[in-house]
Amino acid sequence: MEHGHVHDDFADNVAYQNMKQGSIEVITGSMFSGKTEELLRRLRRARFAKLNIKLFKPSIDNRYSTNQVVSHDANAIDATLADCATDILNHAADADVVGIDEAQFFKADIVDVCKALAENGCRVIIAGLDMDFMGKPFGPMPQLMAIANDVLKVHAICVQCGSLAQFSHRTSGGRGLVVIGETNHYEPLCRRCYAIALKG
Repeated sequence: MEHGHVHDDFADNVAYQNMKQGSIEVITGSMFSGKTEELLRRLRRARFAKLNIKLFKPSIDNRYSTNQVVSHDANAIDATLADCATDILNHAADADVVGIDEAQFFKADIVDVCKALAENGCRVIIAGLDMDFMGKPFGPMPQLMAIANDVLKVHAICVQCGSLAQFSHRTSGGRGLVVIGETNHYEPLCRRCYAIALKG
């Protein structure tokens, strides 16, 4: 964890120095890896620095609250629901820092929205799943990572063996891509345990 904070402090410093030219940061990994907590941490630091922050989340995500982004540890910051990526542009005109949680649920145009914000001098901080429950790249996340100034990949702990986990295994069945849930639907697994789970 300490190593991760060194990395992120560096990212904060670079973003601050380059604020006028904008930047894009991506925090990604499996479920229960601390993505949202890290997003909120960076936003709290920006707010402490007297910067105007705006936080957005897709309207599909209402697990904890409809008007806040809430981490698994119950930390929260007020957020605006966005039905589509262009809603973010419409509400972020005066923001110095824009946070976007659960970015994997937005359509491909989220990439252009983030580029537009950064080109307008905004620091954009994105959190989202890198892979879906089938272990495939999730939505626009690969493109967002490709255009980012900085990418942090965080890991959960495998509930089967205690190793670092990078897969979100769905335990509740069903083949639909989007099933909003927590430990009642998903568990973090390492590569080996995920392969075993898929074999049934």
